[in-house]
Amino acid sequence: MPGTTPHSGNRSEALRGRTIAILENRAGEQLADVLRRHGATPLRAPALAELPDVDEHHLAELLAQWRDRPPHAFVFQTGVGVRALLEATDRIGATDALLALLRAAVVIVRGPKPTGVLRGRGVRIDVAAADPYTTHQVLQAIDAAGVTLSARDVVVQRYGESNLELARALEHRGARVTEVGTYRWSLPQDCAPLHALLDELEHDRVDAVAFTSGVQATNLFRVATEAARGDALGASLQRTLIASIGPVCSATLRDLGVRVDVEAHPPKLGPLVAALCEAFGARG
Repeated sequence: MPGTTPHSGNRSEALRGRTIAILENRAGEQLADVLRRHGATPLRAPALAELPDVDEHHLAELLAQWRDRPPHAFVFQTGVGVRALLEATDRIGATDALLALLRAAVVIVRGPKPTGVLRGRGVRIDVAAADPYTTHQVLQAIDAAGVTLSARDVVVQRYGESNLELARALEHRGARVTEVGTYRWSLPQDCAPLHALLDELEHDRVDAVAFTSGVQATNLFRVATEAARGDALGASLQRTLIASIGPVCSATLRDLGVRVDVEAHPPKLGPLVAALCEAFGARG
């Protein structure tokens, strides 16, 4: 690892001279700026693209069905997904109809980001998952609130890919689940930065890799495998400090055989940087 710069025990200086790889796309520059303020060199290699995936015709059909049979509950999982859904209903002139349905239903949110978007539209929040905002916390909050789902229609805002764990758990509670797609995950159009990151990792020129979603890790391995560099990537990551945004991301990394050295608590960018500072500060 390239971290040969002497470090004092001051954790505010712990990242000085360190090279930190960032796979985040949307908030990547924000994270890079924070790392620069700590004296680190961010190496940006976005590993994920979020592509709009709202079928407006299907959405209009669902809203027509819901007029006759209103859902009992809605589950919103991400801020960007809620925003995409509302922008779609804006375009087809159906936002008032959706908001009326939400007023009559149990509104369940996974975390603060969907909460912020919904409250910006005047939506009441009935059930909110606790930190660290995983599917487990969503289900725990539903049960704690005493929400009855047996033989009830529940709409789940899908993001990236289906949350099978959530869907199956809701169905186990007797719910009839309908998913509404809002966006899907893809590789970025330009994968050159990812190939450059593979080079830097293989030459031990990266001190840490910061993963802010499990899909980033999956895509990084996909790019490496397609380039016949999957084994080399696995070996490189074993020599590099691995930072995860939270337990969902960590689970994916471990499924890929990647050791997780530090995990943010709560799962946000600030605590992620703090965890990196603590890890390198402890190394001295």
